[in-house]
Amino acid sequence: MSLTDFGENIRIVEGGIVKMYTIPFETRMTIIKLSDDSLWLHSPVALNTKLKHLVDDLGTVGNIVAPNIFHHLSLGEWSEKYPHADLWAAPGLEKKRKDLRFTGVLQNVPESQWKNDIDQCYFQGSLVFNEVVFFHKLSKTLILTDLIQNHDPNKENWFWKLVKKLNGSLAPDGGVPKDLKLTIRKKQLARNSLDRILAWDFDKIIISHGLCIRENAKARFSKAFSWLVK
Repeated sequence: MSLTDFGENIRIVEGGIVKMYTIPFETRMTIIKLSDDSLWLHSPVALNTKLKHLVDDLGTVGNIVAPNIFHHLSLGEWSEKYPHADLWAAPGLEKKRKDLRFTGVLQNVPESQWKNDIDQCYFQGSLVFNEVVFFHKLSKTLILTDLIQNHDPNKENWFWKLVKKLNGSLAPDGGVPKDLKLTIRKKQLARNSLDRILAWDFDKIIISHGLCIRENAKARFSKAFSWLVK
């Protein structure tokens, strides 16, 4: 396990495989060093001794972010090891994880702790996927959780490769999974969120499940949501 640079003051960590409804998902965590030198953690993966040492060598953990209602499995262990860090929940997660003490619930504007470094948008319109999207200004990086998936075919067996291809989430042509599209019923709210994200000046995308996008990122993102604006 290692920290991989993704741009200035931003790193990623590859986690293990988790299963949801028997479906295997690769996992990825993002770490940003803020301008106050504290660390901002997005979608934390399972914590082990080596990862803790790597994170501690990098700086002091100030904020731990659960970006949607599905990415919460490792929050408890991170919160326990870093009790002084602020813990943030995507809308609805605070009701799902009543065992955790959250500092607050993420909304459509960045928190004061990171507003100088990171912008955010609560992507609305879905009946199920309450996801908050983030934009790291310095590295011009968009950070997604489940909205776009780009599963690596080299890490899938033939069955899951077929399933994910049919679901529209297999690299190199990954995008918004078909099952997620079906949950977006309030399309005008989703379009408003889409317009706000596309106004950001990003040229790379970190994806939690699958291969990240390092070129033509805004065009890829726009294409992935072309069905929404028709």
